[in-house]
Amino acid sequence: MGEGRATPLRHRAFAVFYAGRLVSLLGSAMTPVALSFAVLGSSHRPTDLGVVLAAGIVPLLAFLLVGGAVGDRFPRNRVLRLSNLGAGAAQLAAAAVLLTGHYSLAALAGTEFLGGICTAFTTPALRGIVPQIVPPESLRQANSLLATSKNLTKVGGPAVAGVLVGTVGGGWTIAADGVSFVLAALLYQTITLPPAKHSEQDSVLRSVRTGWREFWRIGWLWRVVTAFTVYNIVFTGGWLVLGPGIAQDTIGATAWGLVLSSRAVGALLSGLVMYRLAPRRLLPLGLMCAAVTALPLLALGLHAAFAVLAVASFLAGFGQGVMGVAWDTTMQENIPRQLLSRMAAFDDFGSYAGIPVGELLAGPLGSAFGAPQVVLIGGFLLAATALSPLRSHTVRAIRHPPVRVP
Repeated sequence: MGEGRATPLRHRAFAVFYAGRLVSLLGSAMTPVALSFAVLGSSHRPTDLGVVLAAGIVPLLAFLLVGGAVGDRFPRNRVLRLSNLGAGAAQLAAAAVLLTGHYSLAALAGTEFLGGICTAFTTPALRGIVPQIVPPESLRQANSLLATSKNLTKVGGPAVAGVLVGTVGGGWTIAADGVSFVLAALLYQTITLPPAKHSEQDSVLRSVRTGWREFWRIGWLWRVVTAFTVYNIVFTGGWLVLGPGIAQDTIGATAWGLVLSSRAVGALLSGLVMYRLAPRRLLPLGLMCAAVTALPLLALGLHAAFAVLAVASFLAGFGQGVMGVAWDTTMQENIPRQLLSRMAAFDDFGSYAGIPVGELLAGPLGSAFGAPQVVLIGGFLLAATALSPLRSHTVRAIRHPPVRVP
């Protein structure tokens, strides 16, 4: 098989999809900075920002499994087009509220609520559509390109947002995100998918229940998903909640920013490496690399110097990036296409559900036992959790590419 045939961008449908994702991701990467400054600048109340952010995550969790069922039942390009148009409308409405000077907490919370619903339908369809627009031998490269673009926007998006917020204001920046969603929807409109090989007549809710049974039937899938639900609890609490406070007392806020940047650089590099690297044991490699993400927690807990923490963070970003590509590719290669969006939804639900648990537990545990001690123990727990699926033969036995593609 020549390298040219395996290049995903040679396939028109994927090239169009990739362009849509890149545009949408750049807009979305700017929004957190713009929204935070816009809400705080208008209300001067941090509580308002918390309400607005929560208004986005609650409907995402509530509708995610339904979104997975819809992604399996209807053409995924149509689902993506409609969900992106909805998200674009929500962001443009939020921008209008801010730009007209009629700040309203209820209005902004409402637009974020609508955006959260749209995201619940977008994410399962995004992961399910890739095997429909690239051949099996190009899946790993396609996921590597998508991961690289996502990490690029994570690095550049906040910086661009900072410049825009400082010049034209947060409202216009959010408007740019709304336009990016609309542009992505227009691009998805031009994608033609192959005819579906099945016709599921069940209702959406029945499809969710069917997906739940299938999820627990696929042993390697539920083992990894449940492990990473715990992983996200530990990571969120240790790194995102307790980490900044420890850093403030040790290396300082500026150095902490550089540590976070080193993690982003590591994640960016991982996408480039995984485009070329084709290990037969792709999922086991990903799980072992995910265990490396424990290093910065261990370094934080031990009050390591800035240089040590930066290197550990870089390695963690690289390891997390490898796991992301390995996981998406493994799911797409080994799960039937008519189930893929639902299985992706269960996976995402486990990931998102762990976030608020970690946020709520970290503070009390840090106060009771000391933040460095909690983070240090969390590092060991994180590594053990990431490696725990390897105890199962069904996980260790998965090969890339698989012997049989469903």
